[in-house]
Amino acid sequence: MDIRFDKYHDSLVPAIIQDLRTQKVLMLGFMDADSLQKTLATGRVTFFSRSRGRQWMKGETSGNYLAVGEVLTDCDSDTILIKATPSGQVCHTGSDTCFGETNRPSDFLFGLEELIRSRRDHPVEGSYTSSLLAAGRKRIAQKVGEEAVEVVLEAQDADNDESLKNESADLIYHLLVLLADRNIGLSEVIKTLKERTK
Repeated sequence: MDIRFDKYHDSLVPAIIQDLRTQKVLMLGFMDADSLQKTLATGRVTFFSRSRGRQWMKGETSGNYLAVGEVLTDCDSDTILIKATPSGQVCHTGSDTCFGETNRPSDFLFGLEELIRSRRDHPVEGSYTSSLLAAGRKRIAQKVGEEAVEVVLEAQDADNDESLKNESADLIYHLLVLLADRNIGLSEVIKTLKERTK
């Protein structure tokens, strides 16, 4: 990765941090060559602080680290884009992002995935999702199979699109529950699909 650190008088390039999952811009920091190298070596975002005059790993005091997913450079090689997964709130004010946005996915399926994972990690009494997760992987997988069969049956009825939509929604939901149980992210499945289209 060839970065033009020499383009700036202080050898610090802007580093934009974007949430790998939600695509929200989380913050902007600066990196020198050493902090970029440390970021790549540790898998946690490390900046160079102008005010402190030293490197600092995001989360070193708060515990809210940024786990590196992907590192890109712009067309002029003088700005870095890091797609990362935050382990907590990013801004020192306690906000999700340094731009005052709530760090939630704008895509519905990712929002649903987040809700399912929340029910997994913090079960809610009376929640179907929580009870299904508590029933275990075998039951969840069984539900995916049942819903897949329902989709196949409804697909053969050319006169009932609404039923096919409903059964398809059930299948997608139960598949997301299964993925959450296995701790596999929807983004990982999408990445696999993208790799198949190359």
